[in-house]
Amino acid sequence: MREGPDIARIASLVGDPARANMLTALMGGTALTASELALEAGVSLPTASSHLSKLMEGGLLTLASQGRHRYYGLAG
Repeated sequence: MREGPDIARIASLVGDPARANMLTALMGGTALTASELALEAGVSLPTASSHLSKLMEGGLLTLASQGRHRYYGLAG
């Protein structure tokens, strides 16, 4: 089997509309908080946190802490 990204796994992560909206919001290059991403995705903060955890586990996001805020960005 060839090494490389697991396309099916990535597709399942991106295929969810809320997660797709979050990723689209991050394509502008600016890191955003979970609250900002929840607003962009049209979901509650707890739902956004669940989606963000899945995207982090999938290696699609980075996380940077600044004071009490946590900023999510696209992994490179």
